[in-house]
Amino acid sequence: MKQSIILVVCLFALVQARPDVSHLVKSTPEPHVPANPYVFSYQAGRAPGHVDRQHTEVSDGSGVIRGAFSYVDPKNQVRTVQYVADENGFHPQLSHQLEDSAAVKAAKRKHFETYNRIAQEHASQTPGQVALAAAPHTSAAVAYATKKHLSAFERIAAEHAAIGAQQEAQRLALAAQSPHGEVEDGQYHP
Repeated sequence: MKQSIILVVCLFALVQARPDVSHLVKSTPEPHVPANPYVFSYQAGRAPGHVDRQHTEVSDGSGVIRGAFSYVDPKNQVRTVQYVADENGFHPQLSHQLEDSAAVKAAKRKHFETYNRIAQEHASQTPGQVALAAAPHTSAAVAYATKKHLSAFERIAAEHAAIGAQQEAQRLALAAQSPHGEVEDGQYHP
């Protein structure tokens, strides 16, 4: 009892000691303040005297930012990205063209072959035929998984029905034994 009173007093003190932050919430938006011009640049490296990354950025205060950053990639090649950030977003320009690996080239080729085949099939069909052709077909694996799922669902539903019937029978038996038949939630209430 003593601990409960102390807890209530502490909670009350915390609620009363809560600082008023209403002055931090402003109902009127602040006017747009133009950005100040700035310039920054840095270079860094993993070893003394070795530069493997650098960044330079300039803003003239009009909201347009121009910059560039460079780094040494895992293949020991210097990669540079020049960019402009303005009211329309971030616009990077890479100084290098990334090459696809053999696996990526094969995947792209397969994707475009499949895409072109499907596009040709659909080009010769009316819209109604395209919808019918696009309907998925059930594979043997999907049919097996569906049958297994439905079988488990039916088994579980039957188990739940049996449990419900057993609980109802227990409730009725308990009600029959009570003098006034007042049984709620399986509990006798005199």
